[in-house]
Amino acid sequence: MGRVRVGGMEILKIFRPGNSTGGIADATIQVARGAALGCATTGSHCDLERPTENRGFSWRDTFMADKRYPGGLMATCCIPWNEKGQFAESIFRRNVRHALGGTQMLYVFGTAGEGYAVSDRQFDQIVSAFADEMRQSGAEPMVGVIGLSLTTMLERIRRCSDWGVRDFQISLPSWAALRDIELFSFFDHICGAFPDCRFMHYNLPRTKRMVTGKEYGRLAKLHPNLVATKNCGDSLSHLRSLLLDAPELQHFLSEAGYVYGSLFGECSILVSFIMHWPRQRALYEAGRRGDRETLCAIQKEIDIVVDCLFEAIPGDRIDGSYDKLFEKMYVPEMPLRLQPPYQGSSDDEYAKFIALLRQRLPDWVPQAGSHGIAEGKKEDNS
Repeated sequence: MGRVRVGGMEILKIFRPGNSTGGIADATIQVARGAALGCATTGSHCDLERPTENRGFSWRDTFMADKRYPGGLMATCCIPWNEKGQFAESIFRRNVRHALGGTQMLYVFGTAGEGYAVSDRQFDQIVSAFADEMRQSGAEPMVGVIGLSLTTMLERIRRCSDWGVRDFQISLPSWAALRDIELFSFFDHICGAFPDCRFMHYNLPRTKRMVTGKEYGRLAKLHPNLVATKNCGDSLSHLRSLLLDAPELQHFLSEAGYVYGSLFGECSILVSFIMHWPRQRALYEAGRRGDRETLCAIQKEIDIVVDCLFEAIPGDRIDGSYDKLFEKMYVPEMPLRLQPPYQGSSDDEYAKFIALLRQRLPDWVPQAGSHGIAEGKKEDNS
């Protein structure tokens, strides 16, 4: 997180560490302070105003618009690896069961879920366990598919489809940035091949091309099974365009992005900080009813969480290094290691993060002693 001056206005850049461009939930979010939003988050009063421009319809209309995918809170499930680098299934299943207490909208294999790192064998093993846990709870599993090869992506979707999975999260191939014709061909190949499946596009700078709101609008008209985006964007204008130019899609934004995006229409939250589900739900509901002061107050708390995180875990690391800390707060046996060559956080860094958070924002530290190494818990490699 960093603060910069732009045209005499302070901009708070909140990001999930590990991105080359620095974005929480995989892209840079810029939340304007002061004149941009008129939001006095440093005090108890918030003067956040609804935008006046509406392009022919009001933000209230967009909250009532027909969406192709339900709104709410969505979160990832990280993958635990034992000391031999093998999938620790029993820990993973406990993580999924706990996360289902916060939201029924869960997925595997984003960046934090190391979807870029798994072999086909690991992919199949993890999907099997994930789908089983989700279905036992009556929830629909969503599986992320990341790959340089479109053929490999199609093969993985086909296998999951054969197992009954219908919701997928896809991202663009990243070896080279796709040209316009290639972008539309990508969606033609995937959405067109599986008309009975639903697709959420994971939009992030690592793919070397960000899909714009207007492009999403065109793609949505071509593909009725393109239903949502996981999309934080790289600017306030990008977030605004998502809501106004592709209103039929459900846009899952970071906590910071939601504060701004909810001004323009119905959107949802990609939850990064899972250690406080009640506050995440309060943030979501505040956006739906236009509660400006609550939006700003919760965002201020999240700023403190991010400060604690960066102070405890220095350096630019990939997403899973951070997200696994949050899961460990509930499942103490959760190992922090990542698939090589990437490096996870250490137990000492985890303990420092918990100590800082307990000191500065104790309500965000889960109770009942479930603080892993910070409470003397040991790793379970099963």
